[in-house]
Amino acid sequence: MRPAAVRCILLVGREGDNGMSANLRIAARAPKRTVPLDGKALLTRVSEEGSVASYQRKQVIFSQGDPADAVFYVQKSRVKLTVVSKQGKEAIVALLGAGEFFGEGCLAGQPLRMPTATADQDTTVFRLRKRAMIRLLNTDLKYSALFTAHLLSRNIRIEEDLVDQLFNSSEKRLARILLLLARFAKEGKLEPVIPKISQETLSGMIGTTRSRVSHFLNNFRKLGFIDYDGYNGGLLVHSSLLNIILHD
Repeated sequence: MRPAAVRCILLVGREGDNGMSANLRIAARAPKRTVPLDGKALLTRVSEEGSVASYQRKQVIFSQGDPADAVFYVQKSRVKLTVVSKQGKEAIVALLGAGEFFGEGCLAGQPLRMPTATADQDTTVFRLRKRAMIRLLNTDLKYSALFTAHLLSRNIRIEEDLVDQLFNSSEKRLARILLLLARFAKEGKLEPVIPKISQETLSGMIGTTRSRVSHFLNNFRKLGFIDYDGYNGGLLVHSSLLNIILHD
């Protein structure tokens, strides 16, 4: 029997008079299924203003500071969003998979790109100009509902990531990221294989060093929580990894 889909939720609760403390709870439930965007149908409708493009691994889709004039939708593989400070320090903002939008800041009046978007693997994306996207949201309830659901989901994820960063250890943050990347709670379907991902990427996502990520991964493997897929170079994540998150 396959393990039930789970979702990691970080809740901040008050304990007595000692102020706020973080409590990690696991909610086992069947997530709502969303209707995937039909990229081909969308491209047909806005053929003059939309386009599909393929990018090789590590190829830049747009750079920090570029004009923000379009919204993108990941049709295949992964896209990494990063920002670089004036001092040259890089941070990973998000790692997005198939079925997710990015670059939507232009719809809120953002004139320039805040992050850099890079293909984390060989990736296919759909690009829709800003004015076409606005028109689509105003005239098509199906796509408007899908996009609204995306924004709400992204907002919840950002809040959970913030609480995770503030209150949890690096080890727990890594365990949570691995579970999310393995899509344990996506569409009620267990997909325990994470396509090849570097330790540098994982360290950037949880805000620690590569050496600590390597140490934690080795521990997870010894405990039987993960395995390496030698054939494809991916990572096999077992539901038992939840033990790291639940352990106080």
